[in-house]
Amino acid sequence: MITDENWGLLLKTNPNEAEIIRGKLEVSGIEAKLEQEAVGKILGFTTDGLGEVRVYVRKEDLEEARKVLEV
Repeated sequence: MITDENWGLLLKTNPNEAEIIRGKLEVSGIEAKLEQEAVGKILGFTTDGLGEVRVYVRKEDLEEARKVLEV
């Protein structure tokens, strides 16, 4: 769990999409971290929040990250 208060939750998504989003953000100069429960990694699926990946960026980059992703 990301507990550093400098990081803010950008969005929740599936594992494949999360990797694409992280790549897009990093190409735009925005550092991103992904967090997923171990069960989702082991079983390889997302259902009812299980296996969801949370994408975090630095709080000062949240607005810019939303613009990059048009969220």
